[in-house]
Amino acid sequence: MKVLVHHDDAERWQKALASRLPEAEILTSAAPTDKRRQADYLAVWKPPESLLREPEALKGIINLGAGVDALLNNPGLPADVPIVKLRDAGMAEPIGDYVRYGLLHFQRDFDRYRRQQRRREWREHAMTDKDDWPVGVLGLGAIGARVATMIASDGFPTHGWSRSPKHIDGVTCHHGDNGLATLLGRVKSLVLLLPDTPATRHIINDETLSRLPEGASLINPGRGSLIDEPALLDALGDGEAEGRLRGAILDAFPEEPLPEASPLWSHPRIRVTPHMAGPTPLGEALDQVASALRTLEAGESLDTVDPTAGY
Repeated sequence: MKVLVHHDDAERWQKALASRLPEAEILTSAAPTDKRRQADYLAVWKPPESLLREPEALKGIINLGAGVDALLNNPGLPADVPIVKLRDAGMAEPIGDYVRYGLLHFQRDFDRYRRQQRRREWREHAMTDKDDWPVGVLGLGAIGARVATMIASDGFPTHGWSRSPKHIDGVTCHHGDNGLATLLGRVKSLVLLLPDTPATRHIINDETLSRLPEGASLINPGRGSLIDEPALLDALGDGEAEGRLRGAILDAFPEEPLPEASPLWSHPRIRVTPHMAGPTPLGEALDQVASALRTLEAGESLDTVDPTAGY
């Protein structure tokens, strides 16, 4: 089989895949056009439209990441070609650590101490116990479920939400519209790990933000499209004083890199990171890619992306 790789680090992926799939010919998007046209499979991350249109008898696409919104929204995406995405692939652990940092940032008042430092103000705040800091995780897929379990094991009362019912040991699970309203009313920190779908775009808006308790915080290592930015800024207020929403830690944005003119950069109660919460560990990701390619080539079934659902 011929596999065409497109990635910012394509040569590294090419060499590593070739070592796991000695029976395959692994190409990169730098290969000549006639070679690219012969590709049986694409292993890609945010490919250009033209590349998706080139293969003449494509059997499958491997998305080299957990988020498939960029691929599904690409006008060059061929119809009726199975798409496989990375599921966790070692990303849950660093994302969980990112969320843990965010929770401690607010639960231990580091956000307040940072502002006090700028004012040269020496004032200690009474610590809130973890038992009194309920956390909500929106999205209980492979990564969300793992992150919710990590948070619960740290001692935070943990609530999770998904469209359909789920059961996770140690996590109070909610589902559907009523479940979302219930969760929002109970948590001090809200973590976003939903996919980008028509149903989840701007799920964080004026209405949902108004359901959060006064002084709640937001942590988004998920997708930028989940948040209605004007609604978020309105909830935060525009100054040092805390608004209805205490603060936000944001790692994903609708436009990346985040434009220099974005007000998010300079807001005193927003922390911006450059989509670094969940880097893809190459080893485990390669194992998933190699396994998926062999399964597809053998004509066997495996979990694929549902384009209508968006994940």
